[in-house]
Amino acid sequence: MILDLFRVTGRVAVVTGAGRGIGAAAAVGLAQAGADVVISARTEDQLDAVAREVAAAGRRAVAVPADLSDLDAVAGLAATAVEEFGRLDIVVNNVGGAMPRPFMATKPRHLVDAFGFNVAVAHSLTRAAVPHLLAAGGDGGDGRATGAVINISSTVGRVAGRGYLAYGTAKAALFHYTRLAAADLAPRIRVNGIAVGAAATSALDIVVTDDTLRGQMEGATPLGRIGDPEEIAAAVVFLASPAGGYITGKILEVDGGIERPNLDMGIPDL
Repeated sequence: MILDLFRVTGRVAVVTGAGRGIGAAAAVGLAQAGADVVISARTEDQLDAVAREVAAAGRRAVAVPADLSDLDAVAGLAATAVEEFGRLDIVVNNVGGAMPRPFMATKPRHLVDAFGFNVAVAHSLTRAAVPHLLAAGGDGGDGRATGAVINISSTVGRVAGRGYLAYGTAKAALFHYTRLAAADLAPRIRVNGIAVGAAATSALDIVVTDDTLRGQMEGATPLGRIGDPEEIAAAVVFLASPAGGYITGKILEVDGGIERPNLDMGIPDL
């Protein structure tokens, strides 16, 4: 059955930034598709709530509260997965972000910080995970890659708009990191990314609760609405599962069809 290709039964995933929003939806989606998960974020209460949803799906979750800007802490999640579940098959690098700023207010340190949080953190976990991803795949008998890494990036990494200099540059770097890592880790590990448009997470609370701002974003989106975190989670499950087994080094655009940022920051000309 074709739907069986979307199952990840018996596999183990690490999901960062999993306390809410896209990360939480991805962790629950992977659990519903059959995986056990290690989930990590700053806030323990949020992780506990996600762990209960994973349990309701019939799978196990290990919650690791941590500051994921700490490269050692994020790398340690790979070992935690193996210690708790005996293997690691899937990595979802979801943690990231940077505050929008006008060009002249964007200092070099903002670029350094954005690169570190969005790219170096993803690399730290992926690098630590590689030996375990290879081990979980055995000898690669049929030549198919069994390990999967999914990097959550942003449409702002490929389209230009005012105010997104640090964030967009870092997310563009994560796109190319994805392609380069896929080349380095083929054929045993697949590495793909998701270019996320506007999704209804807590980061957009100010937008989704303001009729004017929400109308602006929906009007600038070809599909006429803001996305749902579960739609991003569905893409994660696809890329992690055998259904995505012939895909690596690619960026899947889940953005409602936008070709420019759909939120105008209102930054005037210099």
